[in-house]
Amino acid sequence: MTFALETAANPENLRRVAIDPVSRVEGHGKVTILLDDKNKVHQVRLHIVEFRGFEKFIQGRPYWEVPVMVQRLCGICPVSHHLAASKALDAIVGARHLTPTAEKMRRLMHYGQILQSHALHFFHLCSPDLLFGFDSDIAKRNIIGVAEKHPETAKRGVLLRKFGQEVIRHTAGKRIHGTGAVPGGVNKSLSIAERDELLKDVYQMVAWSRDAVHLVKQMHHQTPELYNSFGAFRANFMSMVGFDGGLDLYHGQLRARDESGNILFDGVDYQDYTQWIEEEVKNWSYMKFPYIRSLGNEKGWYRVGPLSRIQNCDFISTPLAEIERRDFIAYSGAMPMHAPLGYHWARMIEMLHAAEMIKDLLHDDDIMGKELMASGERGYEGVGVIEAPRGTLIHHYRVDENDLVTMCNLIVSTTHNNQAMNEAVRKVAQQYLHGHEVTEGLLNHIEVAVRAFDPCLSCATHALGKMPLQVEVLNEAGEQLSQLTRSSAGVVSTAV
Repeated sequence: MTFALETAANPENLRRVAIDPVSRVEGHGKVTILLDDKNKVHQVRLHIVEFRGFEKFIQGRPYWEVPVMVQRLCGICPVSHHLAASKALDAIVGARHLTPTAEKMRRLMHYGQILQSHALHFFHLCSPDLLFGFDSDIAKRNIIGVAEKHPETAKRGVLLRKFGQEVIRHTAGKRIHGTGAVPGGVNKSLSIAERDELLKDVYQMVAWSRDAVHLVKQMHHQTPELYNSFGAFRANFMSMVGFDGGLDLYHGQLRARDESGNILFDGVDYQDYTQWIEEEVKNWSYMKFPYIRSLGNEKGWYRVGPLSRIQNCDFISTPLAEIERRDFIAYSGAMPMHAPLGYHWARMIEMLHAAEMIKDLLHDDDIMGKELMASGERGYEGVGVIEAPRGTLIHHYRVDENDLVTMCNLIVSTTHNNQAMNEAVRKVAQQYLHGHEVTEGLLNHIEVAVRAFDPCLSCATHALGKMPLQVEVLNEAGEQLSQLTRSSAGVVSTAV
């Protein structure tokens, strides 16, 4: 997958600065920046340098294997792929309506995923930047530094994620790469003991989630000049909303708005997503470039994820999260919030909503029911859409009469955010790089913009903010003028 802007004019006359790799994100990527002799930014590209190939190598496999296979796309959000694939393949087995137990177990699994992923991203990957400053000491700008300076915050982050993982374990069979959802339903329900174990801690999780919202909200109010302008750009946005217009991260219909918040389309059955969304392919990228058909590829790109969802829905069904949503909307005023750092605030509101939803579902006796599967008239094509932690996730499959997959199309959240991430990186480069000497702290500003989107660049583990990085400044002849290197141990050195 690759993110990029258009090629700059006369790139041979420009200097190239490369950030390789971007740290504290899931996967491996790099940023390249082209500068002229006055350090004016001409081009910024965010490159994702790994090829996945899932859309091809699952072809020819029996459809019932797919929900387990595709979750190997990701070690952080496997539940999202697991559920999106299962929803798509419900149509193959004719399960147009799941049993109450099956749907509520899937929802419980999904909200456990939202909770653990949002906690991981905010507390482990992004809080060091927000708590210590973007150009603070690199030796302390990581989760270990947070644990030393803000031990209660770090503890809550760890335990919130742990709770979400326990919800997944009880619903999917294990914390990572479970098998709970199958085409047509689920393969287990909760026991009374499992429900009671989760109920012991859920109220604490709700309280801590609300505190996390207040923490980010306070940051916005204390430093509005940073949070409202850092990498800000105007864009269309899209998400799934419930059939009543409320926030629904598991099921609903597609809605899109323009940069001013005006509706572009609404009430769209996601089975018909190809009528509304086009995918552009470029020969230099493994990632597709989605855009809204009616606007064309130049103006039709959009962003997805928490910042879009919180502003796209009409309300949130859980009371505490709805209070926080209203505060968020009031803070933004008449226009939608477009600053990337707003993702963190919206993400914590969603984490609170997930905790409240888990609490409500644990009090619903249907999650302990025995009717697990539904079926109906056999089908040969299905689309499953879910709001993954990072944004709208689309799985589309066709199968033949032998039950083998013949076509797969996946549009993951980070693909939807392709152009938007580039815009954020370009804005930050223009705001902070112009006329300044390249330093590690300056480069981290660019990485902060990438992290705000919580991108899933590929399936990979995370270092504690100490991934190796090398930046080179070249002249127009391609000769190296200077170099900045950060080792895997976090040691920064320069060379001329």
